[in-house]
Amino acid sequence: MKPAAFYDLGSGTVRFWVQVGEQFVGATVRRETLHYRYSPHNTEDDPLRTFQAHTDELERIVRRRVARGSREPVMLRDHDLMAG
Repeated sequence: MKPAAFYDLGSGTVRFWVQVGEQFVGATVRRETLHYRYSPHNTEDDPLRTFQAHTDELERIVRRRVARGSREPVMLRDHDLMAG
């Protein structure tokens, strides 16, 4: 069973898991990265809700990074999301 995504206040990231083949790969994305990509004009956006609204795209990006050799945990960066 896939663990639920959550917002980690200490690191300022959403932590989540993506099924890649038979296993789950841990990944993170910074609050600021989500904000600037998906809601740059919203001053009160919630990083977990933003993540949930774009989960499919973010999981595809993680799978692409893993296919290119990234190791767990995969940290999504600004340029990963811009290349979407």
